Amino acid sequence: MAKTATTHPLLDQHAETIEAATQALRERSYYSRYPESPSPRVYGEGSPERGQLAHQETLNKEIDGLADQPTTGRSVSSEKSPYGPTLGVRYPELDVDAAMAAAQAAIPAWRDASAEVRAAVLTEVVERINARSHEMAHAVMHTSGQPFVMSFQAGGPHAQDRALEAIVVALEEQRRVPASVTWEKPAKGDPIRMQKDYRLVPRGVALVIGCNTFPTWNAYPGIFASLATGNPVVIKPHPRAVLPLALTVQIAREVLAEAGFDPALVQLAAEDDGGTLAKDLALHPAVKIIDYTGGPGFGRWLETEAVAAGKLVYTEKAGLNTVVVDSTDDLRGMLGNLTFSFSLYSGQMCTAPQNVYVPATVTTDEGELSAEEFAGKLGQAISAFTGDDAKAVEILGATVNDDVRSRVTDVPALAQSLGGDVVLDSRPVSHPSYPDAVVRTPALIGVDAGNETAYTTECFGPVAFVVRTADTAESLRRFVQTVAEHGGMTAAVYSTDEQVLDDARDAAADAGVALSENLTGQIFVNQTAAFSDLHGTGANPAANAAYADAAFVANRFRVITSRRHV
Repeated sequence: MAKTATTHPLLDQHAETIEAATQALRERSYYSRYPESPSPRVYGEGSPERGQLAHQETLNKEIDGLADQPTTGRSVSSEKSPYGPTLGVRYPELDVDAAMAAAQAAIPAWRDASAEVRAAVLTEVVERINARSHEMAHAVMHTSGQPFVMSFQAGGPHAQDRALEAIVVALEEQRRVPASVTWEKPAKGDPIRMQKDYRLVPRGVALVIGCNTFPTWNAYPGIFASLATGNPVVIKPHPRAVLPLALTVQIAREVLAEAGFDPALVQLAAEDDGGTLAKDLALHPAVKIIDYTGGPGFGRWLETEAVAAGKLVYTEKAGLNTVVVDSTDDLRGMLGNLTFSFSLYSGQMCTAPQNVYVPATVTTDEGELSAEEFAGKLGQAISAFTGDDAKAVEILGATVNDDVRSRVTDVPALAQSLGGDVVLDSRPVSHPSYPDAVVRTPALIGVDAGNETAYTTECFGPVAFVVRTADTAESLRRFVQTVAEHGGMTAAVYSTDEQVLDDARDAAADAGVALSENLTGQIFVNQTAAFSDLHGTGANPAANAAYADAAFVANRFRVITSRRHV
């Protein structure tokens, strides 16, 4: 039997963190290892300035720390900030076959390290990433278009918490398998005894295909789940959002080498815009696991072609995130909460609400409102919230690409083509620091529930639909139908009626989507908490996995048994 590592300097160093995270996971309680405030009081005096300087020093040159990857000798570079500047960072083009060979050669030592050692080493990787959170925030901001504070939080500490979560979920699942047992079967005379040893083995090379809008947050669960279960990882970023994952790879390779492991366990596969590398990598014989976040077209291709080729595929695609409005005893709080949810990062979130089902009459603490009156008040709330350009840009960020921008260039024409009416037009916002940024406020389009073609396709970005229904019962029926058919990452309901809330919970279970009820404060439908909230369910077409449950990690390793008489 191969020797399994049971000691390592990082085990004691990170034991407390791993135990605290594991306890929070078991209890589903609040836990955050990494503070979400970018304040120097939290991250140290001078940390914002050091992060900005580190980012600036990265621009317009070859990235550091990746020169020892197997390369073709070429460099690639396609990143332009949604705020205007071209980043000019050049990345080595990976020699795919040589990289796969290097990754496979790195497996034995990493496999034979214990699950505990792997968890400790990976926790050190996350700790080092956290120390560079301000630098990472600039990288996320200038590749995704997120506003700075959101880039810091979602691209930094929140993503890091999700990474740590994946590490401890993986550790928990591996700990369920004993290393060795003495097995006894009763028999005449002495029992039959066998020694049975259980060895955890990885699947093989894992491929993580990143997205443009949340390059770290969406990639970290797959990266760290695969590494924690013994698999090397090749990371293929979106061509316009390479830098955040390049920094991640840089840090991971540095830590792995220091910890005594082959840095080929983590490699970056960057490409120029318009390439086919993701498809080529997905079908490479060495790749056994694929994690993907992005559009439904390529996601469906992976779920058919890559799965048919024997790959284990985890996808997060697109969906119709839904809000069912019935009644409220806090109209102002509800409108404020929804307004923030629509406005945050201009709706460019997989969790942002899109379809708001409103019955003919909505009962509120300010009187009864017709569907049209409710829609008007929601539009007024959005206009007031985004009325000051200088403040609005800190919530809206910048639109990430031309596809998103085209949807709000002419909202009246879009509404007419869909058979709807304009409740609130989008307006351009001037960014005080980045004049070339394209920033747009959310648009609302009103449609009748019978006009299903208008609202049953994801309209990614700052466009939402107020769907007029006859009553709440119809709203719930259409909610179930659309999410079951087209997918959804989030759902919300507003009602003062306990029976309606019970019915909404049943509807969410039928649709296979997580539900938020009567959010009027500082928790929003498009936010989830690591160690407590699952991101996605895997129970509807929007995603076939959840960050991070046992199913997300347990199939990334297998168990090989050796047995003998004793």
